[in-house]
Amino acid sequence: MRLEEAEMAVAKLEGLYGDLEEWWKGLSGFEILVSTVISQNTNSRNTAAAFRRLREKFKVTPENMANAPVEEIEEALKPAGLYRGKARRLKELSRIILERYGGLDVILKMPLNEARKALTELPGVGSKTADVVLNFAAGKATFPVDTHIARIAKRWGIVGERAEYDEVSEAFKNIVSEERRRRVHLILIRFGRDYCTALNPKCDICPVKPPCRGIR
Repeated sequence: MRLEEAEMAVAKLEGLYGDLEEWWKGLSGFEILVSTVISQNTNSRNTAAAFRRLREKFKVTPENMANAPVEEIEEALKPAGLYRGKARRLKELSRIILERYGGLDVILKMPLNEARKALTELPGVGSKTADVVLNFAAGKATFPVDTHIARIAKRWGIVGERAEYDEVSEAFKNIVSEERRRRVHLILIRFGRDYCTALNPKCDICPVKPPCRGIR
């Protein structure tokens, strides 16, 4: 699939999907960061349950997370996968944010590349987590890539089979305007769950039916 065809496929999906869950609404930037760290290797249902339990224990701020006993954070995060490691990383990144920056807002106000570098230097924060936080909390023009999006990009052939995170992200940036990137990111995740699944993709009823590479 050429980039022009991929752009047309994205446009079709935008027409297919209407309202999308705005999970980030009402959350602070730090809460978005915490929720995104929790979501690593965890499905959306368990992520929501763990984050809800965390908010029930205390207000989710860098100060509270840095000072909370790690056992309390672990207890709240039990619905999430790898919750012990996540609890320790969240406590540590909260401490670093406080000591180094005085709060997450300082990072979110930095220029994009500088903010991304600062975030990825935090424990438990990789490229995807940083890009989600920068887009959803600060409105910056990143394009976060998860396993669904990477799979779609490779099946569509807009990147090679061995393409890594940054290459996939750049490929979609080339065909999706800045103001649409958040929505298209969410749409592609839905498409990956509904049709372009890892196993047994529903190619026969695919709404875009691109000349993709299929399963490899």
